[in-house]
Amino acid sequence: MVSPMTYSSAGRHSSHAFPTCSRAAGPGSLVLDHGGKPDIAGGEWGPWARTIADIAAFPGVTCKLSGLVTEADHVTWSPTDIARYLDHLLACFGPDRLIFGSDWPVCLLAAEHAAVVDLIETFVARACPGHRDAIFGGTAARVYRLSTIEDGLS
Repeated sequence: MVSPMTYSSAGRHSSHAFPTCSRAAGPGSLVLDHGGKPDIAGGEWGPWARTIADIAAFPGVTCKLSGLVTEADHVTWSPTDIARYLDHLLACFGPDRLIFGSDWPVCLLAAEHAAVVDLIETFVARACPGHRDAIFGGTAARVYRLSTIEDGLS
């Protein structure tokens, strides 16, 4: 059994290398961290959005909804600032290829853990309410091949 590889973007401009990495890795699972690190504070859209669409074309890739608050302005961010990025990730990957991640403790630079959870809970309730369990655990269990309580853990 092959474990998934996690691709953690080292900076905003490294996500463009992901398609090459995915082709080189071959079959299996790759996880894109931090939604591909969009520059939310700087208002980046076009290049990030195109790169995300290219990455999502690889069916073995899932995307972690993590680290987005720290890509926004640490002091003044609001859910509205992040909404279109979340919507694009959902449109490209679909709900069954998204994984919640809090990015704790790094998220504390911009928000308390509870605010990060609430951001994604509110997004899921609005955009894909039937997929809450998948985004908040089921997809991670599948991709990382983890046992769950339903599988007999206690």
